[in-house]
Amino acid sequence: MQRRVQQRERLRDKNKRLHQPSCRMNDAEYQLLVRAAAVCHMTVAGFLARSALNAARDLDRTAADIAGEREMLHELFALRRHLGQLGNNLNQVAKALNSGADAPQAEAVLAAVQRAAKRVDAFTQQHLDSGTAPA
Repeated sequence: MQRRVQQRERLRDKNKRLHQPSCRMNDAEYQLLVRAAAVCHMTVAGFLARSALNAARDLDRTAADIAGEREMLHELFALRRHLGQLGNNLNQVAKALNSGADAPQAEAVLAAVQRAAKRVDAFTQQHLDSGTAPA
């Protein structure tokens, strides 16, 4: 017979989320939600709660504002992935050069870094000009 371990009493948090609303989605919508939560390193429930509360706190935003923000976030995540790949390539070039080996791809990697920097600059300027840059 196995002895049960008595757990300590949990503290009550006055901000604890007690309500659990639900909604229905089709498969495509749910997969989109799962991917979005994963990209943000959040659970689906946490992502839903955070995004719904953000929308509820700012009811003056139009659908166009929300769509513009979604496009901006999509581009930011794409830029982040691209810069990560470039960083990996740049590290490989540095390792080769530091070990005395040739790195024929060095110029191509540096050119890609310059293109990425221009892409970041253009993206930033576009959103500063349109007034949709994050605060």
